[in-house]
Amino acid sequence: MITAAFLAGGAMAAPIGDPDLGAEVFDQCKSCHQIGAGARDRIGPHLNGIFGRNAGAHDGFAYSKSLERAGNDGLVWTAQTLDAYIENPRALVSKTRMSFRGMKSPEDRANLLAYLRDFSDDPSNIPEAEPTAQATDHDLDPAILALEGDAEYGEYLASECLTCHQSDGAADGIPPITRWPTEDFVVAMHAYKNKLRPHPVMQMMAGRLNNEEIAALATYFKDLE
Repeated sequence: MITAAFLAGGAMAAPIGDPDLGAEVFDQCKSCHQIGAGARDRIGPHLNGIFGRNAGAHDGFAYSKSLERAGNDGLVWTAQTLDAYIENPRALVSKTRMSFRGMKSPEDRANLLAYLRDFSDDPSNIPEAEPTAQATDHDLDPAILALEGDAEYGEYLASECLTCHQSDGAADGIPPITRWPTEDFVVAMHAYKNKLRPHPVMQMMAGRLNNEEIAALATYFKDLE
């Protein structure tokens, strides 16, 4: 396990990983992103100054509505949130346009974060949810993803969801959750439970649900017409 010791206060940040090795890992990102002197936006935005920036906040880049919404909800790119996003983009941003399938190695992610960190601002200006963060495994237990949800039970549980979300899939200021792949639904709800996704109401609601209830909701909303 590699620790990202972003120290509180104005102290200099300890390395997340090895930035030289991270430069090699960044080869996986180069088809969409640039970084460093003269970096420009490509398919994805350039990554200079990514640490401490709100998601979807780089001026001049056309982000997906999902990423803009995540930024408006309070998602800030820190060692913890970047680590989770690089491992599985859907964990933090549903329907993100980033086609990257995810980087499973905690060591590779830690080294990549160290490399990206070299192109961001002074560490004393970087907010962190905690004084330290870890590059760790954010993937759900496969047993959780394998749960077969009960659609009838999901319909019973769904009334609270439908006080905000529309059953017809309309997105009037609130993202739709109907006809959503069950795995994406489950991954998103557990990200709220683990407070990786920042929306406080969703964190509270997801925190009340157990694994079987989340699976039931996922099954119900997947086929809701």
